[in-house]
Amino acid sequence: MSELDDATRTALEAAAFRLLVDHLRERTDVQNIDLMNLGGFCRNCLSNWYREAAEAKGIAMSKAESREIVYGMPYEEWRAKYQTEASPEAQAALHKSHPHHD
Repeated sequence: MSELDDATRTALEAAAFRLLVDHLRERTDVQNIDLMNLGGFCRNCLSNWYREAAEAKGIAMSKAESREIVYGMPYEEWRAKYQTEASPEAQAALHKSHPHHD
């Protein structure tokens, strides 16, 4: 593959990000703890990275705002609609692989 210019690379990365967010919004059956245990990141991580990128560009963004971008709705609304109680096994796996994650 030939070298991509910065604008094209950024456009492709942005498109991939939008597809990932759309996919995660559709897969409400996949819990954040499952994502953390299998992939080492979750929707909250993605929203934190988004907020950090915005702040690096001088754009103030709250945790609630960045989470709404990723979840497609306020975080508390998503939790009320879709979050289920994690199994003891999933909780133990998270604690083992990410002992400082809360």
